[in-house]
Amino acid sequence: MEGEVSLASIPADATAKVLHLYGGRELVTRLAALGLTPGAEVRMVQNFGRGPLIVLVRGTRLALGRREASRVHVLPAG
Repeated sequence: MEGEVSLASIPADATAKVLHLYGGRELVTRLAALGLTPGAEVRMVQNFGRGPLIVLVRGTRLALGRREASRVHVLPAG
């Protein structure tokens, strides 16, 4: 989809909508259990460009590793 990027690449304070989860069954199941499902809105709280990042999804803050976040593809708002 045009405009689709990985969650790891959006800047702090940006919002986006989850489009797809990529990876093995275990990873996809874990991410979905955390609330990262297609259609969910996420807001990047902290992304320093390296190390873990923090996102707000469904009213909960999640800390994700950069590799995990790169498997979540989103459509940035705006």
